[in-house]
Amino acid sequence: MPKERSILPRIISAAIFILMEIAALQLLSRNASLQQIWIARAAHGVMGTVWGSTQKIANYFNLRKINEDLAKENFELREELDTYRSEAHARRIDSLGIAHGRVQGFDYVPAEVIKISRNKQHNYMILNKGYEDGIQEKSGIITRSGVVGIVDAVSAHHAYAFSFQNSDISISGRLGEEGATGLLVWDGVRSNGAILQEVPLQYKYEVGDTVYTSGHSLVFPPDIPLGLAGDAKVINGATNEIRVDLFQDFTAIRYVTVVHNTAFDEVEDFGL
Repeated sequence: MPKERSILPRIISAAIFILMEIAALQLLSRNASLQQIWIARAAHGVMGTVWGSTQKIANYFNLRKINEDLAKENFELREELDTYRSEAHARRIDSLGIAHGRVQGFDYVPAEVIKISRNKQHNYMILNKGYEDGIQEKSGIITRSGVVGIVDAVSAHHAYAFSFQNSDISISGRLGEEGATGLLVWDGVRSNGAILQEVPLQYKYEVGDTVYTSGHSLVFPPDIPLGLAGDAKVINGATNEIRVDLFQDFTAIRYVTVVHNTAFDEVEDFGL
């Protein structure tokens, strides 16, 4: 009997030990599965980060290519639009029974702004094209949103231009399709602010009318939309000064089109 009693505790202890081992193995198995899940999640996170960074880099270069293609397309459309306008102008002259001659045309060259100032009273910009690319002095610089400057000096591969946000620059602007003309200048304060000066009092307009390039300048083609007319102020009892909200956002200029009047030198020789 003493021997039987001494064996029973050993059997119980061995059974408990075996049960504990089984439980430990089950816990280890579950923990291993959890560890595998955590490792898999971590690996997926790293892969996602790397893929995302790679995709951002690819998108950046693709976006640059897309922007260049859009700038080229905009330049081609601008040339086509100028052709249509010239033909419409010629038809208008014919309809009046006037013998028409050659309609003035413009050469177009796409370019990219590589440097621009915005916080001065005499702001400027530098383009990545020069005389070897067909850029000439006294050419206009435009975008699909309006006028942005005038070329002042040209080297072989670059051009220096006065921004419209320059107190020395003025543009001949027109109210509406066939309204009064005046000088459009930067207001010196707002990024998209301008003033149409020297508008005769007898000419009426509505707030919200579009202001266009008039065509009275040798630098810019006619009928380019520039902005919307706002309130007016009478100056010296003789003319109106009209506030204009420009379409062009001068904080986001990159791709532009340089336009040059093919008859500029010929007309300028008259000295008018």
